[in-house]
Amino acid sequence: MSLIDQIVARAKSNRQRIVLPESFEERTITAADRAIADGLADIILIGNREKVLAYAEELGLENIGKATIIDPETSPKTEEYAQLLFQLRQKKGMTIEEARRLVLNPLYFGCLIIKNGDADGQISGALSTTGETLRPALQIIKCSPGITCVSGAMLMVTQAPEYGENGVLVVGDVAVTPAPDAGQLAQIAVCTARTARSVAGFSDPRVAMLSFSTKGSAKHEVVDKVVEATALAKELDPTLKIDGELQADAALVPSVGKKKAPGSEIAGSANVLVFPNLEVGNISYKLIQRLGGADAIGPILQGIARPVNDLSRGCSVDDIYKMVAITACQAMDA
Repeated sequence: MSLIDQIVARAKSNRQRIVLPESFEERTITAADRAIADGLADIILIGNREKVLAYAEELGLENIGKATIIDPETSPKTEEYAQLLFQLRQKKGMTIEEARRLVLNPLYFGCLIIKNGDADGQISGALSTTGETLRPALQIIKCSPGITCVSGAMLMVTQAPEYGENGVLVVGDVAVTPAPDAGQLAQIAVCTARTARSVAGFSDPRVAMLSFSTKGSAKHEVVDKVVEATALAKELDPTLKIDGELQADAALVPSVGKKKAPGSEIAGSANVLVFPNLEVGNISYKLIQRLGGADAIGPILQGIARPVNDLSRGCSVDDIYKMVAITACQAMDA
């Protein structure tokens, strides 16, 4: 069974309530129809019910009537959600009038459904920018306890079963924080390990903090940052299996790890890789994907108290379907 098949199976085994606020986007509503038909998740769509059903009929979709469809304009909970948003943001200067206006925005409404305990996760981005997806999530749902930065992980399914977890690696950050400081890098390490466990199904995440140096082989302030981040990550999660700084070959290849970092429980057996900054992470995963023929699944947003994921505006129906499954798996452990 492939990794994505395993993720789908876990999602089906414990169905979560996933909000898709972009209900009038063709790929999104088509993926929702497929998810409902497969029993992947309990789908919540935002919009006028009659218009959503008419659009689904126009597209030849047969299952959208089984979704929960909520119209912010008429929902009996709209005022309750507006009051919730006002309470959350009044210290930032938000008025109740502004809250009542924002609650009609499907992206805000979806996050308020989650904050109120009426849903488990949200996916948008087929129509919206990353900023439009993240802004309500950070204002309403906020970050997980002990976490102050959002990051993005990628599942890399490689053709090299001798590395990682039978060829699967979870890597981060590849999407959000350009130049993390040591504290943020530590948080990224902890969150990426959590993603490895909840989404990739790793029972034993082993985190390598990557650098151009292994255990003091080079001296530089950027190496010092990785060393400090490793120590901070251990404080943040004392159960975390983590080591650094390690070069990529020392992290992945047993013979190199044994030579360069003798005694390390991570060197040569890492299945989670944490890059020192976004530039390195984004370049690296794309090189692995293109030159190594790996499948790249994600990015998966992490660090938010309840899962909110961002799609590429060039995404396919299959991409959205997979992200529903991924978001459901995240929600189980949130």
